[in-house]
Amino acid sequence: MKKRNRNRTSRPQKEYSSKAIFKQRNYGDNPPYFPLFFDLSFIHRQGEKEEENHRSIISYSLHFSIYIHNEENSTYKSKSPCSLLFSPFSEPDRARPDQTRPDPNFSLLVLYFPTTMATPDLLFGLRNNFYLGAYQAAINSGEISNLSAEDAVERDSLVYRSYIALGSYQLVINEIDSSAPTALQAVKLLALYLSGPQDKESAITSLKELLGDAAIGSNPTLRLIAGIIFTHEQDYNEALKHTHSGGTMELHALNVQIYIKMNRSDHAEKQLKIMQQADEDHALTQLANAWVDLAVGGSKIQEAYLIFQDFSEKYPMTCLVLNGKALCCMHMGNFDEAESLLIEALNKDAKDSETLANLVVCSLHVGKSSARFLNQLKLSHPDHLLVKRMASAEESFERAIQSIA
Repeated sequence: MKKRNRNRTSRPQKEYSSKAIFKQRNYGDNPPYFPLFFDLSFIHRQGEKEEENHRSIISYSLHFSIYIHNEENSTYKSKSPCSLLFSPFSEPDRARPDQTRPDPNFSLLVLYFPTTMATPDLLFGLRNNFYLGAYQAAINSGEISNLSAEDAVERDSLVYRSYIALGSYQLVINEIDSSAPTALQAVKLLALYLSGPQDKESAITSLKELLGDAAIGSNPTLRLIAGIIFTHEQDYNEALKHTHSGGTMELHALNVQIYIKMNRSDHAEKQLKIMQQADEDHALTQLANAWVDLAVGGSKIQEAYLIFQDFSEKYPMTCLVLNGKALCCMHMGNFDEAESLLIEALNKDAKDSETLANLVVCSLHVGKSSARFLNQLKLSHPDHLLVKRMASAEESFERAIQSIA
């Protein structure tokens, strides 16, 4: 629409409060909606001439989901797509596309979403704490009541996996008995596998028995644990055999990690697209996006850094987030900043394997000795990939010397 200029006496600026008004309506055969009204006042210029912006009604639909966080720390998600309407109205009570009278001095942002909401996602906070490496926070937030049987199993799985991430393997092995659900039996096998080299073979044998059982072999948590264990074994084909079909965000995220380890960023990007189509704002989707950006490199590194920066602003700083930012800095050549981030991560967890490994690499680039960090890594994580590669390189070097001598 064209803008019109009018000469008129200057007047005090109108004030509109930013209030959200909730009203439930029933539009016949359509489902009821809650319209959210937000006042967007026009700022009038003082002076001889005052510009008025006459806007016509613009109605368009954006398909997205609404997340509402309430005081009880429960998060609700709308079951159906929502629609967005931006238009000027003279009366908030008449905010309907078919009942409007444009008023240049008043504007509303009307957000319609279905009143039929899903039950509260009581595990939302627990999941995000676990995904981002805040394992103690995940354990502390595990005391959740009024859960369905399925959600209770998921809660217990995440809490026990948090204990595993903190190195409390024996606690998990002791507390999960033979009568526990399949998902928890799988988590127990992960604890057994990681507890020491003496139990790895028995854990893998038991895992294969569970996977071969037609009644439970397709359990998502069981397939996830299988993928994690076989990835640790660097048997990526066997891992993908159980994870490639996806089914959960964690399975897709693990697929992304496996493909990156196989130097197949093209397949990792395909998995990422599946996750983005399912839920672009999911914490695992954002993490997977950052992993893929790091694998692709180039201009994507900055995008990965911004994702980790966003996590650091929304959630407590964890070793996972700090290491992510540090990796981006190293890729961009900012080794001093990377070292600072890694020292901060080391202060949070002095035995974190990725922090120690990244400090070994970063120290070499800033001209400092990496011996202390490497020795710590060897003592606390003798099976770490960096330790194995360095041991292999040392053996090759010794053989070369002997052949020359």
